[in-house]
Amino acid sequence: MHWLKILTPLIAGAALAAAAPWAAAQNRGDDTLLEMQQAFRKGDKSRLTALLPTVRGHPLEPWAAYWELRARLDQAQSDQVNAFLQRFAGTYQEDRLRNDWLLLLGQRRDWDQFADLHPYYRMGDDREVRCYALAIDQIKGTAAEDAGAEVLSNWYALRDLDDGCSNAAAEMLAARKIKPLDVWRKARLAAEANRLRMARKAVEIVAPDALAQLREALDSPTKYLTGRATARGKERQELVVLALVRMAMSDAGAAAGLLDSKWGVHLSAEERNWLWGLIGKQAALSLSPDALAYFGNVGRDTDLNDDMLAWKVRAALRAGQWKLVGRSIDAMSARARQDSTWVYWKARSLTAGRASEEDRAAARQLYERIAGTTGFYEQLALEELGARVTPAPAPAPLTDAEKAAARANPGLNRALYAIALGLRSEGVREWNYTTNLHQQGGMSERELLAAADLACERQVWDRCINTSERTRDVIDVAQRFPMPYQATVVQRARGIGLDPAYVYGLIRQESRFIMDARSGVGASGLMQVMPATARWTARKIGLTGFTPQQINDRDTNITIGTAYLKLALDDFDGSMPLAAAAYNAGPGRPRNWRNGPVLDAAIWAENVPFNETRDYVKKVLANTVNYAAILTGQPQSLKSRLGLVGPRDAREPEPNKDLP
Repeated sequence: MHWLKILTPLIAGAALAAAAPWAAAQNRGDDTLLEMQQAFRKGDKSRLTALLPTVRGHPLEPWAAYWELRARLDQAQSDQVNAFLQRFAGTYQEDRLRNDWLLLLGQRRDWDQFADLHPYYRMGDDREVRCYALAIDQIKGTAAEDAGAEVLSNWYALRDLDDGCSNAAAEMLAARKIKPLDVWRKARLAAEANRLRMARKAVEIVAPDALAQLREALDSPTKYLTGRATARGKERQELVVLALVRMAMSDAGAAAGLLDSKWGVHLSAEERNWLWGLIGKQAALSLSPDALAYFGNVGRDTDLNDDMLAWKVRAALRAGQWKLVGRSIDAMSARARQDSTWVYWKARSLTAGRASEEDRAAARQLYERIAGTTGFYEQLALEELGARVTPAPAPAPLTDAEKAAARANPGLNRALYAIALGLRSEGVREWNYTTNLHQQGGMSERELLAAADLACERQVWDRCINTSERTRDVIDVAQRFPMPYQATVVQRARGIGLDPAYVYGLIRQESRFIMDARSGVGASGLMQVMPATARWTARKIGLTGFTPQQINDRDTNITIGTAYLKLALDDFDGSMPLAAAAYNAGPGRPRNWRNGPVLDAAIWAENVPFNETRDYVKKVLANTVNYAAILTGQPQSLKSRLGLVGPRDAREPEPNKDLP
């Protein structure tokens, strides 16, 4: 098997290699590990318990032991959990089980055990666990002044119903460390996201007597709003708000009409502003010219959340209202204003029109704050300062000792072993855990480069790239922008008139060069080609005898993927942003998204309604610029690849309407 070629040096580097009889037993253990993973996914506790003794001493035994205990954790005793934590101390699996056990202790309200165990929890990234810890602090009377705000931040970020943050919110509300409005806002966010159980839970915390009427407001908002509902009292007003939120998600215009003609006068200023902000956001998501008119009904921007304000900025960008762009960014939270997206557009707003010297100086300071080579807005800021993208100088070569330390790291070795064995999800989680110790004062930047080098050496390109990207002061461009299969990619791209840098930029975003990558919707391979798209493209380019199984062949995948990308690029008049959007979301959507005013392509890209596609387009273009700089050795411009985006010229040939 191919993975055995990878594992031989891997195990040797970790001092795991041994005699041939042991290796044969290990191979049998590999099969058992795969069987145990399947048993864990099926919840087969008895099979896991039966198989566990057969993998004693296997390099991935920590995973086997974790699966076995995790499957029966709700019946486990504390001494069994503690024995596991002691035996596998320092591993990812130890902290993963600690995370799971803390959640269970929180659900049981076993605050004493939770408090004893929580200080040893290293990952610290589970919002629900953090909420339990804050609730305990509140119960003990030791909560910090900002504990309520931290609970809200975690609670608002959770998209599914939880116990930890809901419980903590109830504690903070009772202690008056958060306000009833904070809880109602959680209900609004849940209703907007169609998380109705979560909305009901929030209302149960703040106004349990309102639950009887909540169902109709959420399930039949039109009936509720056009019936005999009145808006007397805070609870009834908030039910009206929730019903209007639900209506706005399916028909923003109808919600606007009812808010304007009937309900607005019965609601508070904050409630009206929130609703107009949501309606404006929904209109902006559909690229409607009515969006700014809806936002214009907002009397105070600080009543809106950052997501609403982001869409207000985007609508203002489409309309060329630069002063409104700047004011809306100023109304965002301090954290949001630090995002390079809004730093860049704030700077642009300062220099639009007749800018004063003071505004130009302020804009320059903002550009200097984010200018760089790796990200979309970082590159644009760099160009605003008169520079172009060039590869960063290579860091000092890794020493033999640095490389040896990475090869000897048990967590990295287990992760690579798991990935090679086919346990990619498990391997990626363990790799990330091991390298994330950098954030806790563990791995230095040089150690991260050594870990990335190990992943590159094993051709685990996604871990190579993602690990190298975590360094800030030392940048290794070869790690961040690798070029596997260079001869095939470059030859194929140039042969059909594509920029090889564009192809590499897209592959890096699509699959991180993982040949067996699979998406949730069925796309496969380096260029993440869908089966139906592959069949259509094969017919289009005359690739005879093609079968869907060939998508997983590297060269065929590149042939099909580049051909489709070229067809999409031609279909969109050579626009790289539009073609990238078509590759990600299908061609029909960007054909609609391009209608409207002629826009700077950066403004158009920022207004793409799908979060995934918006992020995708920006990353593909930023990747392309970096690859072009590497391939050509010349400074590169992002702006030159963006251009303008607007409606199709009616004089041009009709688009290829059967392009899938």
